[in-house]
Order: sequence, then structure tokens, then C-alpha cells
Amino acid sequence: MANQMPLMPSPSNESERRKVLRNHKIFVTSLLGVMAVIFLARSWWQSGGHAPAWVGYVRAAAEAGMVGGLADWFAVTALFKYPMGIPIPHTAIIPNKKDQVADALSEFVSENFLNARTITDKVMQAQIPERAGRWLSKPENAQRVSAEAGTFTARMVEGIDPAEAEAFINTYVVDKVAEPIWGPPLGRMLEGFIADGKVEPVVDDVVGWGKKRLRTMESSIITMIDERMPRWAPQFARDLVGERVYRELVNFMDDVDSTPNHEARLAIRRQIYQFSQDLQFDGEMITRVEELKADIMGSSAVSSAASGMWEQLSRSLVDASLNADSSLRRKATSSVLEIGRKLAEDPETRAAAERRLERVTHFAAENGAGQIVGIIAETIQRWDGEEAADKIELMVGKDLQFIRLNGTIVGALAGLLIYTVSQILFF
Repeated sequence: MANQMPLMPSPSNESERRKVLRNHKIFVTSLLGVMAVIFLARSWWQSGGHAPAWVGYVRAAAEAGMVGGLADWFAVTALFKYPMGIPIPHTAIIPNKKDQVADALSEFVSENFLNARTITDKVMQAQIPERAGRWLSKPENAQRVSAEAGTFTARMVEGIDPAEAEAFINTYVVDKVAEPIWGPPLGRMLEGFIADGKVEPVVDDVVGWGKKRLRTMESSIITMIDERMPRWAPQFARDLVGERVYRELVNFMDDVDSTPNHEARLAIRRQIYQFSQDLQFDGEMITRVEELKADIMGSSAVSSAASGMWEQLSRSLVDASLNADSSLRRKATSSVLEIGRKLAEDPETRAAAERRLERVTHFAAENGAGQIVGIIAETIQRWDGEEAADKIELMVGKDLQFIRLNGTIVGALAGLLIYTVSQILFF
């Protein structure tokens, strides 16, 4: 049995405990022996018929002390082993009743100590939110919390396998982006921008770009008009027409730029709105967008994006987490200080934290205390019975020897009292 079940762990000072226990046993057993010697000596003295009266008192005290000591020796010994090796019923309780003792002990601990109400009350008495708030509201402690959180974050990020991170990004980011049809959502989004007036900057940019582009095309426009005029037209007429057309175009673009509701602007807006409708409802446009999507998602840039994204993200997170001057660490420190201040100074925040702590503690205790208590029973049940009895006796045996000592002394005093009372009443 001992080679199949784990033995009870030995105390760290086992040799010293064994020595102390042995000395106590020798002392108490010696006292029992003294009582036996006194009883026999006084009995022999009285058998001669010439013993003084006080001998009876001593003999009665010794006899009762011997009986009390023997009874308590039997009681103490019966806890751990068979007295004198005789398998008397209801002895060697710990080795034989180890499993029942384990269940009873775990039930006792569960009912009186590790129950949800007791644990919750004890935790709430500690006033953890208020104490935590006072501690966190100190700048040096807030910085320490920020540093520890930063170190933990950096180690957690460094511990992630890059291949797994890339697979995660591909599965839950890249693939999710490529999964739906792009056209209708883009059309609805563009239509929403139009309704909110958010495409007006686009119209301004188109007009501004046209103006800027036109100012660089004077020679090109004049040359193009010159080439399209009849060959018989005089050169000055060609130059005059080209310059006039260019000035008209410039004036037109200036007018478009300065007039919010110019017809050209309205046309641009109509084209943008029509584009939003085509994205949603025109099958040809939707197909073209899907073809474009396939080209984009199948490109080498997108295929290798996950690796680059994780490398950049992880490096940024680690650097920000470990750098005390980073915005992330400063924000974390500021947040910790704010939380600490509210817990320490704001009664409503502290009360809310206490309520949450009470619910969490009660839930954890109610669902976890039974498992913790179960460890007691399971551990004791796995112990070897004889070894467990030996170790338990080693831990508490010294105190149990005082039971034997008290039994001997109290027995002697009780015997003396009984003998005295009988002498007074009947002699």
C-alpha cells in the first residue's frame, strides 16, 4: 500500500520532534510507573496489618492515578495504533478510519471556514478597494503598476509565435476583408457620405486640381487649337483664338471654384451619386469591383501583409510597453492614478467597487471552495494509513502526552478525594 499511495509529507524538523515526543513519553510513562510502584509498596505495607492510616490515603491516590494514567494511555494510543499490538475494536482509529476522518475534516473546514459567506465577509472586512485606492493614488506606486503591466505585456507579445499571429491575421483580418462583396457596402458608405455632406471636400479637390492643371496647359491648348484651325487661317488669328479659348477656360474654372452651386459642381456631385448607385445596383460595376478586389487580394503585397503587420505591431507594442516615456506607459500611469484617486476619495466609486468585489468573491468562493476543501479529503485519502498515523502523532503527540499526564494527576487527586470522603462517611 505504501508503494502505491503517496506518503504524508514529513515535518522539516522531524528528528527534533521525535526526540521531544520520546522524552515526553518517557516522562509520562515513568510517572505511571511511579504510581504503580507506590500502589504496590503501600498495598504490601497494608497487608502486614501494622500500616499507619495515612498509607491508605497514599495507596488510594496511587491506585486512582495508575488507573487514570492507563486509561488515558489507552485512549491516546488507540488513536494511532493497536494498544500493545492487540486488534481491539475501535482502536488504531487514524490508520483504519483515515478516509472517514478525511471526509469529516473536509466537511468541518467547509462548514466552518471555507464557505462562501465566511470568505466573503472576511474579504469585505479587509476594505480592499479603499486600501488599493490609497496605494494606487501614489505616483510611485502607479508608475510601478504601469511598469509591471508593461513588462507583462511585452513578455506576452514576445511569447506569441509569429507564425500563429500571421495565421490569425490572415484568417480573421485579410480573409474577412476579402470575404464579402465590396461593391454594395462601398456604395452604401459613399451614399452615406453624400447624405452627410462629407463628399464636398472631394468636389473642392477635383475643382482645385482642374484649376492647377489648367494653368500648366496654356501652350498645349494653344497648340492643339492651332492644329485644328484651317490651314488658310492667318497665324495671328490662330494665336488669338487659342489665347481666347485658354482665357475662357481659366475664367470658367475660376467661376466653378468660387460658385458653390455652379452647374459643373452639381454635375460632379451627380456623377459621384451615380457612382454610389452603380456600386450598389449595377451588376457590371459590381463585377468590375470584384475583379479589382481579386487582383488586390491576390497580390504579393497583400499576401505578405500579415507578416509585416505583425512584425511592426509587435515591435511597436514591445517598445511602447517597456519605454517609461512612451505615450502608452504615461497613459497607463495616468489611468492608474485616476482609478486610485476615485477609489480613495469617491464614495460612490468605492461602493461600486466593493459591490463588484463582493459578487466576484462570493461567486468564486461558492464555486471554488468545495474544490479546495475537496483537496483536503483527496490528499489525506491518498496517504498511507500507518505512515499518516505516525506523522500525525509526530506533529501533535507531545500535546497528547499531557492528556496522559493530566489523567494520572487528576486520577490521583480524584482517588484521594473519594477515599477521604469514604473515610469521613463510614469510619
